[in-house]
Amino acid sequence: MKTYLGKMRAERTRAPSPDWQDALWSWFGAFIGMGAICWLSAHWLSHHLLIVASFGATSVLIYAAPDSPFAQPRNVLFGSMLSALVGVACFQLLGSTALAVTLAVSLSILVMQLTHTVHPPGAAAALGAVIGGEAIAALGWWYPLMPIGIGCGVMLVVAILVNNLARHRRYPRYW
Repeated sequence: MKTYLGKMRAERTRAPSPDWQDALWSWFGAFIGMGAICWLSAHWLSHHLLIVASFGATSVLIYAAPDSPFAQPRNVLFGSMLSALVGVACFQLLGSTALAVTLAVSLSILVMQLTHTVHPPGAAAALGAVIGGEAIAALGWWYPLMPIGIGCGVMLVVAILVNNLARHRRYPRYW
């Protein structure tokens, strides 16, 4: 029991001083990426939902932690779309129930791990398919493509352009 409880003890660490230039690049990327999605949603796709909550978490990964395996394009795009597909399937089979929520999140994690496309906001996309309300339910099987696929694609294009403007950044690390 002591060994088990000992695993839960955290080690002390000292965080380095924040890099204000890196933080500004992250802000700039997130501002442009989310701004592009908002503009497209308002002007080009004004009758369609293009903004979902999981895009906030995706922004953190691709703009503030672009070296993370979870932030790489394959993970962002396919992890999110596959998870959204799982979420829609759960909603179609079980409605907006506790079981559908539980299965959508847990199965999306399983699918992402088995396909090597783990992207934590993907589980949020799966959850959104089940609890997102009428606007998302009305999209049905289109939800994985729009807003999830198109939104992730737009953010990835911005991430590739913005992250490579900075001398100390390189994105993506791999496809």
